[in-house]
Amino acid sequence: MCFDRFHVVALGSKALDEVCRAEVRSHPELWGTRWSLLKTPSAWTTSQLQTMHWLQRSNLKTARARRIKQALRAIYATARSPDEAKPPFQRWLSWARRCRLVPFRRLARTITSHLNGVLSGSATGKHNGRVEAMNRALQEARTRARGYRRVESFIAIAYLVAGKLTHLPAPPFAQLTVFPHETE
Repeated sequence: MCFDRFHVVALGSKALDEVCRAEVRSHPELWGTRWSLLKTPSAWTTSQLQTMHWLQRSNLKTARARRIKQALRAIYATARSPDEAKPPFQRWLSWARRCRLVPFRRLARTITSHLNGVLSGSATGKHNGRVEAMNRALQEARTRARGYRRVESFIAIAYLVAGKLTHLPAPPFAQLTVFPHETE
């Protein structure tokens, strides 16, 4: 069993969000920084960049929580094998256990209990993104139809949507394109 990078880092983002939500009540200057914290630094706007620089220099729990989350992300960026990933994960787990931030302590307990799966997930690089995308497409097809009377109909639509069938005939009107200058 392995746990992919996306879900482990998503748990870190959730812990960061919990810390930020709790701290914004006592520090109103954090209001509006939530999306900046969750975005990738390369996607920050100028004002978000200035806010993040201010936050890094502050002594707030949110700044500490962001550093812990970024350290977790950095492990995945550098480690290529379970043997390479284990020492950084153990250092990170030690840091998260001692940080006095309840969401990160809870996350450290979760990762510790599933450490073998997390390490094997970092090694294989496998993920279930394709399955989740297929599930999303099926949910959208079900929503568009507003329910099916028979399960056989939904199964047929599932094959059409997610099956990537290549032997189907082309739609009859797919070739027709009308340009604005032709209709005048």
